[in-house]
Amino acid sequence: MNIKRSELITEKQNPHSMEIDKLSILEILELINKEDSIIPSAVQKTIPKIDKVVKFAVTALKNGNRIIYIGAGTSGRLGILDASEIPPTFSAPRKWFTGVIAGGTEAVFKSIESAEDIPKDAERDLNVVDIKRGDVLIGIASSSTTPYVIAGLKYGKQIGCHTVFLICNPASVELESFDVVISVDLGPEIITGSTRMKAGTATKLILNMISTTTMVKMGKVYGNLMVDLQVVNEKLCDRGTRIIEKLTNLNYKDASKVLKDSDGSVKTALIMVNKSCTKKEAKELINKYDGNLRQIIGDISI
Repeated sequence: MNIKRSELITEKQNPHSMEIDKLSILEILELINKEDSIIPSAVQKTIPKIDKVVKFAVTALKNGNRIIYIGAGTSGRLGILDASEIPPTFSAPRKWFTGVIAGGTEAVFKSIESAEDIPKDAERDLNVVDIKRGDVLIGIASSSTTPYVIAGLKYGKQIGCHTVFLICNPASVELESFDVVISVDLGPEIITGSTRMKAGTATKLILNMISTTTMVKMGKVYGNLMVDLQVVNEKLCDRGTRIIEKLTNLNYKDASKVLKDSDGSVKTALIMVNKSCTKKEAKELINKYDGNLRQIIGDISI
C-alpha cells in the first residue's frame, strides 16, 4: 500500500498529550480518561457497518460456516480473546469463532512484531484453521496497513469468504474491494502510535458487539439471560439454577434438581419444566426450532 506511515492518524501526535510527562499521576489519569470518553460515540457511527457484519455472521453460522478473526499484535490477541470467550458464555461450538494471529500461539503471550510483515504466512495460517468458502473473515489492524492481515483478507476474498476489515484510520481505495470496512475515527493515541489504548478499546467494543449480537440472533439468549449456558463449575451451576427459578414456578432447590436431571443444560431444563416433557423430548424441540427458546416456550415475564 502506498501510504506514508507518518500520515496515519494512529501515528500522529496527540496535541492534548504533548507534555504528558510533565503532568502529575492524577492529571495523566484524567487525560487518558478524557480521551477514552470519545470511543463510544466513534463506535456508534460505525453501527450500520457492524450491522452488515452481524448479518453475514448469522447467515454463515446457519449455513455451517464460521467467523474467523485475523490480526497481529494487540489486534490479533483481541480477536483470539473474543473467539475464546464465546463457547463458555453461550455454550456455542468452539469452531464457530476462531482467532488467528501473526506469529502463532507464541505471539499471544510474547510480542513477535516482525510476524506482521510476512504476508505469505497469512494464507498458511488460515489453511491451518481450515478456512472455507462462505466463512466470514474479519481482519483487524488499527493502522490499516498490516501486510499479514491484508494478505489474509485478499486470500479469503479469493476463495469466496465474506471479508471485513476493522481499522482505526480512513479506508484507502485499495480496501474498497473488501465487503465491509469498519473505520473508527478515534484521533491520535495519548502515547503516539500506542494502539493498544484507544484503538484496542474500540476494537474490543466492536468485537463484543459482533459476537454477542450474533449469539442473540442464534437463539443463545432469552430476554437478556444466558439460557444456553452449560454448567461446568459451581458459579455457572448457581447462575443456571437462578435462571430456571426465575423463568419457572420452581424454588431454588427444585430448580437445581431439574438442572441436574437435564445434564446441566439450562435450556433443556426450562423446556422440561415448561412443556412437562422428558429430557429427550426437550432436546428434540431444541433441534426442531434451531435452539430458539422463545419459539418453544413463548413469552414469559422476566
